[in-house]
Amino acid sequence: ESTLLYQKMVKDKKTKPSKDLPLGFVDRQEKELLIRDFVISNIKEVMIKYGFQYLETPSFEYTDSIGKFLPDKERPDAGVFSFKDENKWLSLRYDLTAPLARYVAKNYLEIPKPFKRYQLGTVWRNEKPGPGRFREFLQFDADYVGTDNLQADAELCVLASEILTKCGLEKKDYIININNRKITDKWIDKLNLDFKSATGLSKAISIYRAIDKIDRIGLEGVVQLLGKGRKDKSGDFTKGANLSQSQITIIKKYLIEGQQPMENVEGWDELKRIEKIFSAYKFNNYKITPSVVRGLEYYTGPIFEIELKFGVKNSKGQTVKFGSIGGGGRYDNLVSNFGNINCPATGISIGLDRLVFAIMQKKDFNIIAKRPVMICVFESIKIEEYINILNKLRDSKISSEIYPGVGKLKKQMEYANKIDSPAVILYGDNEKELGKVILKNLKSGKEETVEIESLSNEIKKILWKYNKSI
Repeated sequence: ESTLLYQKMVKDKKTKPSKDLPLGFVDRQEKELLIRDFVISNIKEVMIKYGFQYLETPSFEYTDSIGKFLPDKERPDAGVFSFKDENKWLSLRYDLTAPLARYVAKNYLEIPKPFKRYQLGTVWRNEKPGPGRFREFLQFDADYVGTDNLQADAELCVLASEILTKCGLEKKDYIININNRKITDKWIDKLNLDFKSATGLSKAISIYRAIDKIDRIGLEGVVQLLGKGRKDKSGDFTKGANLSQSQITIIKKYLIEGQQPMENVEGWDELKRIEKIFSAYKFNNYKITPSVVRGLEYYTGPIFEIELKFGVKNSKGQTVKFGSIGGGGRYDNLVSNFGNINCPATGISIGLDRLVFAIMQKKDFNIIAKRPVMICVFESIKIEEYINILNKLRDSKISSEIYPGVGKLKKQMEYANKIDSPAVILYGDNEKELGKVILKNLKSGKEETVEIESLSNEIKKILWKYNKSI
């Protein structure tokens, strides 16, 4: 009965599942995935070189552990995907830093201090998607936990630069913008907001968010967000911070003159010390940028953002500025949220899918997808004989397969061409009698009769020429 019911449901158009994906999610094809593997291999090489440990944390955490929830709502929905399990809310992680803080707090006595870890993992954001911005994406993180030494902050920028260079970008293609939250906070203090009140805190959050968007909406757009609000091209309206004109003038002055040192501001001293470390590394691909503020949730000191300087094409074929592919900074108070633990930390994150999306348009990658040589099947030949040939090829590390479908030779050849197979092997009654096979090069169309024992070597000749031609 259940089978009949299922068949009836399938026939009913109203119950057929959608072929479309939710907004912000995407199917990734082989070329992109192979380039992503290339990027990941370079990341791992750099992280081993710099002495970091590899760590993996689960995709789900208790919602209160990652801290991204709205206490005044029944369901947590401030940027996360959540569900309730045994009366506790669970959420898919929205970054890799909050889970790291939880891990450090749990294993504080066992891990070395400082603890240098890197992680590669999928994260999820329950927010409005945009060009190159997804609700599910792969992220790379590197962190120093348990040190307030600014050498750690500086080295994170240096290693990020080395990763981008190894992935094929030139120094002119990107810059690492740096700032210090202590400097920004000093300017915000000039506004005389009451941060202890809900209204004052809400205004502060709106101010930081507005400043952070200057690269995308310009100074005029930021001013609108500091005032009544701003309507974007799609018609969406974002409520502003409702600052007074004199308060807006202070923020404008900061954005225009913020690179000038302020007297007796600890943040400037820290930036100057980082610059000295950069100089020792011979690293100069950075800029002090006052509009870099990062999120309010974490950062307490030096912060940095990796900006790509070249344009990319969006889905409409228009060239647009791609902007940030990652960043990070010092978050000295995050681990202490889990208890009375004094554990300063600093870290950096790179969105790998955004990076791959960008470099695929910037650089021509000679990525070779190894497609299998295919053995065609004739009804009169036993499968054991085809498997014998297949094993010889695979023992020689040749990607190969026996035709996995059902059909005449024409259909088999159509399949081989569809999967971009470099060659096919024909082994029918005539070939069996001779103890040989016919090897057909699908790129040149050339056929040759080959001894089974020398088949692997002849195929490798074809593959070498094929790979050279890609």
